[in-house]
Amino acid sequence: MASTTVVIPFALPPKELAAQINRPLQAPSLAALLSRNNLHERRRFESDARVLPHESWLSPGHADAPLAAAVMSGFGMAQSEGYWFIVHPVHVQLARTHLIMADPRNLQLDEADSRALFEVVKPYFNHLLYGDANTWFMRADDWSGLDTASPDAAMGNNLADWMPTGSNALGFKKLQNEVQMLWHEHPVNLAREARRLPPVNSFWMWGGAQATGPTAPAAPVLVSSAPSWMAALGTPELREGGAARLLAVAGERRTAVLGHLLPAGLANDWGGWLAGVQYLEQEWFVPLLAAVRDGRIGDLTLVLTDRDGVTTFRTNKMTLRQFWRKQTLKNLST
Repeated sequence: MASTTVVIPFALPPKELAAQINRPLQAPSLAALLSRNNLHERRRFESDARVLPHESWLSPGHADAPLAAAVMSGFGMAQSEGYWFIVHPVHVQLARTHLIMADPRNLQLDEADSRALFEVVKPYFNHLLYGDANTWFMRADDWSGLDTASPDAAMGNNLADWMPTGSNALGFKKLQNEVQMLWHEHPVNLAREARRLPPVNSFWMWGGAQATGPTAPAAPVLVSSAPSWMAALGTPELREGGAARLLAVAGERRTAVLGHLLPAGLANDWGGWLAGVQYLEQEWFVPLLAAVRDGRIGDLTLVLTDRDGVTTFRTNKMTLRQFWRKQTLKNLST
């Protein structure tokens, strides 16, 4: 019987809103998995963490999520030397008193436009590689001491608090300014604005790691509805698979990372979040519960996160028989 772990970023709503948000949920399979367990553990994150809990979880033993080498490997671009960062083209806008970064998922940046923007700035980097429209990679050996933040951690907040810090932070700012000037009124951005799309006016880098740094997990990993950098951490043949595909994987251990709730959770869109949980109930929690009950899954571990930490639940066939434990969603408020 395979041990199965399912990681769901932003599956936990804010504690102060949880009772109101969870009230309309109709998710009996999720309730069973959360209520009848032999492990219920909460691990809080430091308040000044510059990556989100699920990002740190994806890089075991590394709180700052140095994921660049693993992501590059997932793109088939593994390097033998150097210090590398993940790079995302982004849209930065002025709020009332400060700059904020919009959700990169909303850029709607296609391959042709991304390539054009990439080529115009490539000479200004020591070494810049193209992964896909939203994910590039840069080598910057002298910047290995920079403390960076993930785009999802930084977006929607005052960017001044999330910019890279360290001895070479000024070098990053200079490069960022060069890129911003090159992309200002670039034909790609003029055409985007004509189509009422936000201009791609800056870039964000994070996840710095040595080329020989942490790699993707060896055990089978299914990744669904996630940004392309996260999908690259998955087993190639399991990217964008469903519950049936995961359950068909042979071996003692298997993992799924489900990004369905990320956009709504980051945007505080709780209507969208509820719709996402209802989707997961039918497409994931129902078949997972059935698989635990009939023995296809030995131990099922749910790893649910919010901005502040990770809550882990573990259940098995015997635990699910504890009929005296009421099935409820109240544990979503932890």
